[in-house]
Amino acid sequence: MHKLIYKDESFDIIGMCMEVHNNLGPGFLEIVYKDALEWEFRKAHIPFEREKMYVVNYKNIILPHKFFADFVVFDKIILEVKAVSGITDEFVARAINYLKVSNNKLALIVNFGEMKLKYKRIVY
Repeated sequence: MHKLIYKDESFDIIGMCMEVHNNLGPGFLEIVYKDALEWEFRKAHIPFEREKMYVVNYKNIILPHKFFADFVVFDKIILEVKAVSGITDEFVARAINYLKVSNNKLALIVNFGEMKLKYKRIVY
């Protein structure tokens, strides 16, 4: 059995996402869930950066357009917040790209748009 990377930190993040989902339920825009998560992270003194910007290096040049990860939590886990009907392959591909440009190893995609909170761990 493989050891889960950042198990305790992931548990804390998903727990806070569940708290937000239990209180707000589905149906809000992503920005509302992000605001609620930011409040929860601050209350718990969990280090995070919201809308963290990453540049894209292509053949040793920096491209003009940048990536913005919803959150980087504990300075090592990318958290992508969704409020849609399901987690698509497009969201997974985007999370992998965030991991590539950030040199982080774990991304969590969390979907608040369904009756039960859904999430996916992406390890790169």
